Amino acid sequence: MSIFTGAWDYIVDPANWSGDTGIGTRILQHLWYSVLAVALSAVIAVPIGLIIGHRRRGQIVVVSLVNALRSIPTLGLLTFLVLLMGLGVMPPILALVILGIPPLLAGTYAGIANVDSDVTSAARAVGMTELQVLFRVEIPNALPLILGGLRNATLQVIATATVAAYVNLGGLGRYIFDGIALYKYDRVMVGALLVAVLALVVDGLLALVVWASVPGTGRLRRTPDLTRL
Repeated sequence: MSIFTGAWDYIVDPANWSGDTGIGTRILQHLWYSVLAVALSAVIAVPIGLIIGHRRRGQIVVVSLVNALRSIPTLGLLTFLVLLMGLGVMPPILALVILGIPPLLAGTYAGIANVDSDVTSAARAVGMTELQVLFRVEIPNALPLILGGLRNATLQVIATATVAAYVNLGGLGRYIFDGIALYKYDRVMVGALLVAVLALVVDGLLALVVWASVPGTGRLRRTPDLTRL
């Protein structure tokens, strides 16, 4: 029996979907780690990107920070955090947060900074405050790029959240690490296939959100077309 056949038989067996160690539970755990990491990344990266993009200053800081964070190997960082903090959920979450910050920061900054200066100048000319310019003009027009950064961050985090199993947590990475330890490579394939499918499904949903967020298309009724302001 090939590895692919064994993996497929395991996935389609209803008995493997129930229980605390079933596929359904592992998917929910994987999603929880991913959502938590992306949310924390957004809390850090989005405000920084909004401020720097709005002020049109600090591009060198953004580029340097993004490149520095992207160069950090996630597994190596996780090992360091485990040695520093011990086992638990925090080391893998922090490692995933650091992975998620660069695309969110880059997308937010690029989206705000690339809003046509004529649009923002017109908004100021009609008496808008800087906060109104940011929230009523720049963010709605930059939303596709901001959400694009969220999409990239989410995809990277979901694909990498398997590292949680490296410190004996749950998620789909359990199939990969346990399969390697037990020389059951069909289980490794189970984990790889499920992570790939989960990432593709979530990426497809976020792609629809990005598509719907384009201003002026009417796809999101509350997204104003400010390009003619």
